[in-house]
This record gives sequence, C-alpha cells and structure tokens, in this order.
Amino acid sequence: MFTNKLFTLVLVVQPQRVLLGMKKRGFGAGRWNGFGGKVQAGETIEQAAHRELLEESGLTVDNLQKIGQITFEFVGNSELMEVHIFRTDSFHGEPTESDEMRPQWFQLDQVPFSHMWPDDVYWFPLLLQKKSFQGYFKFQGLDTILEYTLRQVEEV
Repeated sequence: MFTNKLFTLVLVVQPQRVLLGMKKRGFGAGRWNGFGGKVQAGETIEQAAHRELLEESGLTVDNLQKIGQITFEFVGNSELMEVHIFRTDSFHGEPTESDEMRPQWFQLDQVPFSHMWPDDVYWFPLLLQKKSFQGYFKFQGLDTILEYTLRQVEEV
C-alpha cells in the first residue's frame, strides 16, 4: 500500500539561462536540481513552493506557473513522492547560497543533465518550452529508471 507525500520544485528560467542549485545535503545531495521540498501541514502547494525557493535560493517571486506534476516511486519505499513543478521567469533578489543549496546559472544549451536526476532529461525540455506535463517515474535505487510515463497535457 502506497502513501503520497507532497513536494514542490521551482525552476527559475530566463530567455537564455536557468537557475539550478547544487544540493549540498540530504536526499539528492551532489545533484543539480530546481528549488523545492516538502509541503508542510497547513500550507498550500504554492505557498510551499514560494517558501522553499526563498529558503534555498534567497529569491522571491510574484507568480509561479504550475507546469508539471510527476509521481516518483522508489522500489522498496512505500511512500510515493508527488512533485508539483513550477516555473517562473521573474524574481526579486540575488541568488544566494543556503545551507542546503548552492545556486548557479546555466546557459540553456549547457544544462548539466549528467549531474542531475536521470528523469530530468525527459521532462526538462517540456518545461523550457512552457508545455504542461504529467508523469510517473519508477526508480531502482537513485540512478536507474525502471519504467516511466510522461505526457503533455493542456493543464496540470
């Protein structure tokens, strides 16, 4: 029997670049990723996305566009990760390193997929094209995708 746990992920995208953070500790340490984390009791998914972006990068945003939702299953773990993915192209502040993340801008043709989660290469192009998507990825360990589905949708 599976239980779902809610998570957020925010990507800051500008015309020629994307802001990623090097995860310094915890789940996903050593990988480049967007900014996000667990939705806490009493907050909406969007409130959690704003909070996590601020905590991990020092940035605030006026609006977030919900662009995707992916459910992750890790073999042997009964908890599914339901990740709500947002993008924004405008922000306030300067990206600042936190205890958890070290932000860095990447040119869109130099996104470091080999140092990111293996699923990112599948859905990242849709996010960059502002196309909404839903997906499911089943992992063995942290590096092997056993199966997945990914489809473009009108609205998440």
